Amino acid sequence: MVMCTISPLLLASASIRPLIVRNVRLVHLLSLSGLLAFLVKTPELRLLSVGLGVSMSCLAWSATWYAERSQVTRLECRVLAWSIGLIASSTAKFAFWTNNPIWPIMHAENGGWNKLGLVLATLAILRSTKTSSNTGGGANQGDRPRTPTILPCLGLAGLFFGMHSLLSDSSTMILWAWEGFPVRGPIAANGVLTIGAMGGGVLLGMFYPDIITSWTSLLLAGAGAFVLTSYHNWFGYCGGLLLAIYLTGIASPLISSAVRHGPVTFGLGFLIYNIMVLAHVWVVAYAFVPGGPLMREHTDWVMTATILLLGAGVYAVPRAASTNRRRTRSAKSVLNRSASYYTYVLLMVELMALATSYLRFPTNDYVPYHKDDKVITAGIWTIHFSLDNDMWSSERRIRDLLKELEVDVIGLLETDLQRIIMGNRDTTQYLAEDLGMYVDYGPGPDKHTWGAALLSKFPIVNSTHHLLPSPVGELAPAIHATLDAYGELIDVVVFHSGQEEDPEDRRLQSEYLAKLMRESPRPLILLSYLVIKPGEGNYHTYIGDKSGMKDIDPSDWDRWCEYILYKGIRRSGYARVSRSTITDTELQIGKFVVGQPESSNEQIREDQVPEGLRFPSMFRGQGTRDHRYHVFDEPRYFE
Repeated sequence: MVMCTISPLLLASASIRPLIVRNVRLVHLLSLSGLLAFLVKTPELRLLSVGLGVSMSCLAWSATWYAERSQVTRLECRVLAWSIGLIASSTAKFAFWTNNPIWPIMHAENGGWNKLGLVLATLAILRSTKTSSNTGGGANQGDRPRTPTILPCLGLAGLFFGMHSLLSDSSTMILWAWEGFPVRGPIAANGVLTIGAMGGGVLLGMFYPDIITSWTSLLLAGAGAFVLTSYHNWFGYCGGLLLAIYLTGIASPLISSAVRHGPVTFGLGFLIYNIMVLAHVWVVAYAFVPGGPLMREHTDWVMTATILLLGAGVYAVPRAASTNRRRTRSAKSVLNRSASYYTYVLLMVELMALATSYLRFPTNDYVPYHKDDKVITAGIWTIHFSLDNDMWSSERRIRDLLKELEVDVIGLLETDLQRIIMGNRDTTQYLAEDLGMYVDYGPGPDKHTWGAALLSKFPIVNSTHHLLPSPVGELAPAIHATLDAYGELIDVVVFHSGQEEDPEDRRLQSEYLAKLMRESPRPLILLSYLVIKPGEGNYHTYIGDKSGMKDIDPSDWDRWCEYILYKGIRRSGYARVSRSTITDTELQIGKFVVGQPESSNEQIREDQVPEGLRFPSMFRGQGTRDHRYHVFDEPRYFE
């Protein structure tokens, strides 16, 4: 399915091209199969529908641009509409916590606006797809390009990949720059700055094309890419903003140059783009793909390649003087009028982003569920990239279960969705804002892990991100945070160990984490995914004298992945809750009482436990929505 984007290669056929260009409205309408996919319940068939939609959309836009190649002004207007559409999409995702409400992973039950999106898309196509100025013949004889066709193909690949990987969500570069608490850089609500930079780039390319196509601008973009990749916090993010301005500004010159080199440029451009998409996945998925170790942790290579691709495209762009000569006086007048129109539209979108930023700014006044009992209810859950077993976005179902279980602190694993294959999303933003919790997003996309995040009702005083030793397999992320819980400092560690196939990695990681936990002078709770059998192997490194930690329930022999450990704090309860179809892993939760010492492993009945220390009764028996206490069929309580 990854190759569905190369459909513009059909334009290379002299017999097929006129048919597509003359019927571009139909092709655009066929692309709506991607929006209609939400009606398909079977995941495999829905994926096919989305693939058809993506394929038709790439073909439709390529044909639209190619058809306008002889009309410079109309072509620029088409590209402007496309660029502002990207900004509008990022703004919609900003308003909907990184999910586009018309995506096929959305439906009415999880907050989708699919029907409204389908109606608006249909009206937009019918309004915008009028008769093109060209029917698909050859290029103008007096305007033959002087550079090889491969150069604009490379430029398109760099443009499409840069926009898709960094600008399709306003928080992507923010998470690249995130380093934990105390906050020293941008937060999700600052996504308006990303959207503002994108809008600034569009205006720069519209009014000052000679500046944006200069080599100086390319060098500045390269510097921005270097800063984003190499630094963090506000400085790193500012480098990303510089790159964002360049990417949206250079879109019109690169696409205008590509249409002059013939229809094949778009198909080849998307082919190279696909290679870049695979490369930026292989930097983290190196353990599962052929040749993966070569790309291991080399986001710097991917970013360098992006800038070089853009440079190749800029080399093929005709100089501004040549472009201006091709514009008649009437064409310039039309362009000026269109510029005013698009400027107003862009301003309206930016104002929507600004309003969203204001509404989403965190209040930081969160309250735990049972503050009078000084209880911390802590859990660990692997959420499988926030797609449930039927491939629907699962944020709301996750939210409902965490709220009903009254979880104060939760460690979430497999949370890094800020890649093209995951839709450039971030589940933790919705959960944190809806549940009223502080959030540490964990190691960012540039750290090459599958993600670990911490959400807490208690203020996060300090947090540090760790990448544990992984000489062979995937990188193992960890967050070591200090919480202010009822006036006492409590440490919480969220950790995802390596795979079963890499025993040496897991041994090294167990020693690293044991040392980290042993050296903490404060009470500590470990929320983890360890891949061990109770009482065997690395279990004795994580638990015992080497770490100073205790197992929340040493009698629970039926575990392999998720474990909760603790030291220096009283553990009062433990429960395992079934996952339903949200993910492939259960939710484990424990209750701890702040200010009380460790107790024995002797279990007691629930009627001996104060009301504020009990787990909700709604999950007993058959439970609710297929969530129930399982394995023991009830919670366990301890003295």
